[in-house]
Amino acid sequence: MALGGYYVKKQTRKQISEFIETYHYSKSINGCIADYCYALFNPNNEMVGGMFFGKMAMHNQFKRFSIDEKEVIELRRLCCIDDTPKNAESFFIAKSIKLLKKEWDGSIIVSYSDKEYNHYGTIYKASNFEQLEDIKGAKVIIYNGKRYHDKAIRTKYKGKLKPFAQRIKDALDSGVAYYKQTSGKCTFVYKIKKRNISNHYI
Repeated sequence: MALGGYYVKKQTRKQISEFIETYHYSKSINGCIADYCYALFNPNNEMVGGMFFGKMAMHNQFKRFSIDEKEVIELRRLCCIDDTPKNAESFFIAKSIKLLKKEWDGSIIVSYSDKEYNHYGTIYKASNFEQLEDIKGAKVIIYNGKRYHDKAIRTKYKGKLKPFAQRIKDALDSGVAYYKQTSGKCTFVYKIKKRNISNHYI
């Protein structure tokens, strides 16, 4: 199968959320900031891939990659259906970055491959991302078959836990949800060459 007729188009979070929650291994975009969303379509105008970029999940996480938070963005989710042509994901990444560059003024895209799911970043290596040192695994919450960061139970609104945070906390207390130690992640960066910016890695 060739990629003739395939194309990438900007979408809203709502337009891609169901697709990603269906086909991405995490089955969730809860808690993710989705600033720039894109979808891959086949020649029949059917969505066959979803992706979004957004602010990094952890506070000050950007400092590993740059002194300026505005220069860093994370590729938070990427997935395609199984029945896509060879190189569909690298095509999708390349076209999405091209669109992203028209809207975002930063210079460093970060993405992680989750070793817990035997993902080691083959697609990022093929897309000219640079591999950095891996990050150690952390504890996550498993609830209804989905993974959540520990911060999910600490999100508040007007001083009170948000309803979803309270549900997860109650599930932990009852044993319905539980903590799991993960295997860690591979780290990849893509540098956009558009102007002279002083970056550094720690």
